[in-house]
Amino acid sequence: MAQDDLKRAVAQAAVDRISGHFDGSAVIGVGSGSTADFFIDALSPHRASIGATVASSERSAARLREHGLPLVELNEVQTLPVYVDGADEIDAGLSMIKGGGGALTREKIVAAVADRFICIADASKRVEVLGRFPLPVEVIPMARAYVARQLAAMGGAVRLREGFVTDNGNLILDVHGLTIRDPVGLEQSINQIAGVVTVGLFARRGADLLLLGTPQGVVQFERR
Repeated sequence: MAQDDLKRAVAQAAVDRISGHFDGSAVIGVGSGSTADFFIDALSPHRASIGATVASSERSAARLREHGLPLVELNEVQTLPVYVDGADEIDAGLSMIKGGGGALTREKIVAAVADRFICIADASKRVEVLGRFPLPVEVIPMARAYVARQLAAMGGAVRLREGFVTDNGNLILDVHGLTIRDPVGLEQSINQIAGVVTVGLFARRGADLLLLGTPQGVVQFERR
């Protein structure tokens, strides 16, 4: 089965899973990236039953508008029952690396507000130990060199994501070659470096549910 077919299957499974919120009033948090794009496509037939959506990137906001789905800013929302997003990597404890598309800060904010975080991913994204995918770190531009030195001291090979600026006007440093056996600890350590906006480790607030697309069908895993 092609990777896009797996992504499409988990996106539809997520829509089926959250259909209880299609009561005309609930707000749905929507993530970023290719799998989230499929989720938006699957969500569009239910636009009349959705109170509003909150997007975690400008890209997703544009796609939601194209589908005619109601869109509001997060600051207008009192409660967010569910947030659905993909991952670049996810481990057995449902800690993730996210930010391959550069939207990690907004994704982390929306995830923090949500009561429940559902991760949708194809089977290639599930790993035993995080770190094969480069770890993104969003940084204030003036702190780029300092933060890069601090990250290198942690054992990673640090590369500036060339020609890329986040929706927040910041830069991304991608850290290669890490073996992340303590995602919570590393997330806390990197977030404490002056100049870091956020790190693409979603461990302190990982996914509550993983819907994983496999050739045998969609498999679900609950956070322990």
